[in-house]
Amino acid sequence: MAMEDYKPCAAMVVTQCIYAAMALWSKAVFSGGMSPLVFVVYRQAVATVVLVPVVVVANRKKMKEMVGLGVVGFSLVFVASLVGATVNQCLYYQGVNLGSSSMATAMTNLIPAITFVMAASVGLEKVEVRRPRSLAKIFGTAVCVSGAMSMAFFKGPKLLGGLHALLLRSPEGGISRWVVGALFLIGSSSCWSLWLILQVPICKSYVDPLSLSAWMCLLSTLQSALLVSFLQPDPAAWRIHSLFEISCCLFSGVFGSGVTFYLQSWSISVRGPLYSAMFNPLNTVLTTVIAAVVLREELHVGSLFGAFAVIAGLYVVLWGKAGDGGGKKGRKLEEEHADDLEKTVTRSDSMLEAGDGIAEPLLRAESDPVEMEE
Repeated sequence: MAMEDYKPCAAMVVTQCIYAAMALWSKAVFSGGMSPLVFVVYRQAVATVVLVPVVVVANRKKMKEMVGLGVVGFSLVFVASLVGATVNQCLYYQGVNLGSSSMATAMTNLIPAITFVMAASVGLEKVEVRRPRSLAKIFGTAVCVSGAMSMAFFKGPKLLGGLHALLLRSPEGGISRWVVGALFLIGSSSCWSLWLILQVPICKSYVDPLSLSAWMCLLSTLQSALLVSFLQPDPAAWRIHSLFEISCCLFSGVFGSGVTFYLQSWSISVRGPLYSAMFNPLNTVLTTVIAAVVLREELHVGSLFGAFAVIAGLYVVLWGKAGDGGGKKGRKLEEEHADDLEKTVTRSDSMLEAGDGIAEPLLRAESDPVEMEE
């Protein structure tokens, strides 16, 4: 019985280790010359090849329901794929390429705070300034944003005597690349937060998560391939130069979009969505340490303090969000959220047939900003 209690923890630790490996591996691949945009196409294609047969085998008796999305359902899935997979991953990996793997993993901790802001702005989240939990979410969001801005615009002096940079560049160019990379990563986290909001109407129109993931990977493959054909028309950009690059694409598709999906889904079903989000900082710590030792990425005082602020803000937001989920008050708040959602969906021109509520909090899948990504 004791071992059973540790299984969700072990699953989440393995998940965060996979995410850390993906961030580090992709950074090394991009430094070798591979295009981040092309990498997204290959990763999504591998994930599609892996997920589609699993969906066919697991849902043989319900294939008509799996294929027949309907106009509204397909439109929602298409938009979710574009925002949560295609644009999200393109921004994320561009940020990894221009910035650092450690900064990329730290920025993913912004997702709960950004989701809270988006949900509150459309009425999906109750904000009562007299309640400590609501104040905690507001304060945690401010801390997260402040930490992200510190990481982006205040690098500060180097730590550990100034480790050698992975890419040699001038200070001016380095600062410019770093800031642009940070902005890309903030944009990626915002896309993922918007994707979480879109799950509210999607889950009412299309409830099977596994086949939904397969649809999203397939659509994202087509969308990202079309995007690359416009942004990088040179056929040479599609060339894979080494076994190292092939292995990275396979690992990201199989483990990043397959294994982690299963582990996260199982852990959330056992311990709840907040339990999954609590493990996000482990990814940041692992990536930062390994990147400094193995990839010899530079560590800066401002970036380090910014990462700590983002992580601290994350836990403050999660503490505030935890008050929405349990007990009589939690159930009452969920009912209020459902009523608010019904009004919001009714007002929306594009989501008139979406539904009238949600069964779980909005922080359901925050730990994977590239899971449909990383």
